[in-house]
Amino acid sequence: MVRSVSADYLVVGAGAMGMAFTDALIDHADVDIVLVDRRHAAGGHWLDAYPFVQLHQASLFYGVASTELGNRTIQTDGPEAGLHERARRSEILAYYDDILFRRFRATGRVSFHGGSTYHTDGSSHFVTSSVSGETVRVEVRRRVVDATYLSPTIPATTPPPFGCADDSAVVSINELAELDETPSDYVIVGSGKTATDGIVWLLNNAVPPERIIWIRPRDPWMLNRAVVQPDPVVAFELGASTFGAAAEAESPDDLFLRLEDAGVMFRIDSEVTPAMAKTPTLATWELDLLRTVERVVRLGHIEHVARREIVLQGGSVSLPEGSLIVHCAASGLRNPPLTSIWMPDAIRLQTIRAGFPCFNAALAGYVEATRDDDQERNRLCPPNFYSNTTTDWAWMQARGAVATATFGAEPDIAAWADECALNPSRLPPSWRDDPRVQAARSRLATVAAPGVARMAELGEASASPTV
Repeated sequence: MVRSVSADYLVVGAGAMGMAFTDALIDHADVDIVLVDRRHAAGGHWLDAYPFVQLHQASLFYGVASTELGNRTIQTDGPEAGLHERARRSEILAYYDDILFRRFRATGRVSFHGGSTYHTDGSSHFVTSSVSGETVRVEVRRRVVDATYLSPTIPATTPPPFGCADDSAVVSINELAELDETPSDYVIVGSGKTATDGIVWLLNNAVPPERIIWIRPRDPWMLNRAVVQPDPVVAFELGASTFGAAAEAESPDDLFLRLEDAGVMFRIDSEVTPAMAKTPTLATWELDLLRTVERVVRLGHIEHVARREIVLQGGSVSLPEGSLIVHCAASGLRNPPLTSIWMPDAIRLQTIRAGFPCFNAALAGYVEATRDDDQERNRLCPPNFYSNTTTDWAWMQARGAVATATFGAEPDIAAWADECALNPSRLPPSWRDDPRVQAARSRLATVAAPGVARMAELGEASASPTV
């Protein structure tokens, strides 16, 4: 006989977005929640991430709204002196464990089903434990929340997107820290955040750049970490630089070159105009290290690897004996079709403003708790997407700016957002009279309207016709 439980909400996914949504919802509504995840604990992909991974953004921008990650520490030494601390994997996992057990469970309103899968049968909802095999029917009084819609793909859980001969030596980036033998050369496969993390880690562990081969199908644009900090002055200056550049830009490429001149964007090779614009953040010291790697292969994506050869779309490359191929080529951030966040069958968590998934999920949780009409909720929180190309990035920024103006026009949401540390553009009341803030806000105000309009024009090719 199947056991039954009831709850106001069934939240599927205890990763960053599921945890942030749940936290905001229970803070602003008297509801109870069943939270389910296929992993044994909260934290999502952080449970599978490579051991040396670190947040690319300030710790304050990550986690849940009720409880800050980290101690608001500003680094005082090292290459990032003056920038806010960035949590490592161990700290993030401990943080989510604390949120789950000391905050959520302590309320008596959240029950967690880890190591379990969610499935339906008609209109009925079930959770089945992968450990015991027990299936529980969940009677959902209000909503099912899909917090997995944007779940990232990572190398540890995704096979390489290319063929591998039996004699090839291929590992995921997770295995770099556990090697039994030292390779002659490291072949890093991928253009994004994971690949750059792997290269920086190797170089910091005394691997000479001459022993690194970088298979880089596309060159990436990277966001300067120094311009993305929990500081209202920095936030307004970033907005002014971004939309000021957009207002004058003749094309998406021209926009990014202007942003590079403004110190907002980085590219690794000044001779190549990047086509990839997922724009993870990067510090100048990391950029300097990446530029020491000169064995860069730009022959498209890999089709097949063998022990002594890599076959790519644009040709083949011979490998030295003893080379190790490091798979960093999972797509990472996902871009499923945009859909309204509030739908009759479920709430599907997506980004709203540009980037910062934890803030977006917390915002959706707050709006769910404080608004009664789905049409109004969807008006306040239109879905956004993660960029891939420069055109995508422009459309994402334009869409996010309009959404931010929309939900920011609601006095209660604006007040909540200004107190929420997850919000990269928050303006606490204590900062409002600061002359530096006022000057930066004034600069942004002069370029915001033409900048947003031009950003939309630049990104028009990526515009979604459905939402």
